[in-house]
Amino acid sequence: MKKTLLALLITAGATQANAMSYEFDVTLKGYDGSATSSVAYSGQIARHALHNSLKKVVSQGDQAKMLNYLSGKEEGRVILDPTSKEGFVIKQSQVDELSKGKDLLSSAYDGVITGWPGNPTAQELLQQLGELAANSKQGYDPVNGYDYTQLISKFAMGAVFYNKAVNHYLEEKLEADQHPNNEAYKEGVPYTGKEHVWDEAFGYFGAPAHGLELTPNEVVQITKQNPEYFAKADANGDGVVDLKSEMAFAHAYYAASIDASSDTTYFHTIMQAFVDGRQLISKANGERLTDEQRGELKGYAATIATAWQQVIAEAAFKYAGSVYADLEKIAIIEEAQGDVSKAFRDYVKHWGELKGFALSLEAAGRDLGKAQASLDRLIGFSPVLFGDMQVAAYDGKGGFVQTNAGIMQEYKLNMIKVQNLLAQHFDLKAKLKDKTGGMSAVLEQINTAGKSAEND
Repeated sequence: MKKTLLALLITAGATQANAMSYEFDVTLKGYDGSATSSVAYSGQIARHALHNSLKKVVSQGDQAKMLNYLSGKEEGRVILDPTSKEGFVIKQSQVDELSKGKDLLSSAYDGVITGWPGNPTAQELLQQLGELAANSKQGYDPVNGYDYTQLISKFAMGAVFYNKAVNHYLEEKLEADQHPNNEAYKEGVPYTGKEHVWDEAFGYFGAPAHGLELTPNEVVQITKQNPEYFAKADANGDGVVDLKSEMAFAHAYYAASIDASSDTTYFHTIMQAFVDGRQLISKANGERLTDEQRGELKGYAATIATAWQQVIAEAAFKYAGSVYADLEKIAIIEEAQGDVSKAFRDYVKHWGELKGFALSLEAAGRDLGKAQASLDRLIGFSPVLFGDMQVAAYDGKGGFVQTNAGIMQEYKLNMIKVQNLLAQHFDLKAKLKDKTGGMSAVLEQINTAGKSAEND
């Protein structure tokens, strides 16, 4: 998408914002039940609870427990996050209270992920990461530079939530022959096919239904369960936060956190497009959508998909800056002959966040062309480690093969190139922790170096 068009889309989303909540009446013709709302996305919220809970157990080394939240569908699974705390009470305590029989793995992208050794599918990679985490110490592998909590969490958000929303519900399911609006989604429900398709995409974004009434900082504080913002979360004033409609998760949180730290409008742009699209469907009053209406709906979907992709790219950009800063800190500590263990731990954590978000960009089935290949090579299969080594391959036996990658401090140059690539390819606006100011000098340094800092 051209930059000028993208700017117009984002501006339009921001300027059209109003206080409308994501709540819509029943329009399905012939429905004679008692429901008054046609909105339903509890299955998506159940998967958010599964993801949050999975993130909690990765560091425990219990593979069976990880699988329970990744691929299990058993009854009685306890929500480990978010849970009630003093001043911030959560309504649900079990996954079944949201939706029964849900898992993460079966909804993950089934295409190949080139940015990981062996080119696994996203589903295979999530399983592999779980196995590796179980064999590590508290989800941390200092030998290969892996923080499995971050890798699993950030990649799962992309492979499941981003993929299913933009590559499934906001694309193929908007076609005329897919779940038409003049029919029930399935027998007995109070919503039409297109209403539910749109709702499921919205649920995967993870925003509170009243998100347009909230500032980005309020969304961030709700996600963090800050008791001072409980009243902002509890939209209906019933004394509890309903995970189905009042909590913020995953990419909605990241969109809001980026906006709260800059002058961007990612969260409200996406939220407004979701509300406007749902309103368009509702105004059809249970009739089949015309080609013109579906065309307008696809316009809202394009706004959502583009801004959502930018949010993921913005997060990767930020963590590339963090990796750069960690390497600078390591160099200072080494020069002073100090203990680098904590700085190295931070480096591995931030690399895991960078890699997880970068892999997420692959997980929507959208061809990124040369940009994807460049990201894979610049970031590599692991951070550059002490001894100037880096993971080059997976050995198929639960371990990795390392090769020399050049001087560890040269990896900083890769981070600048990663930021530059992300900023240009995705037309980023916030660019938090930007290290590209000295790009010309860095490129000259790369060109004159005796050995390239790239991993190709």
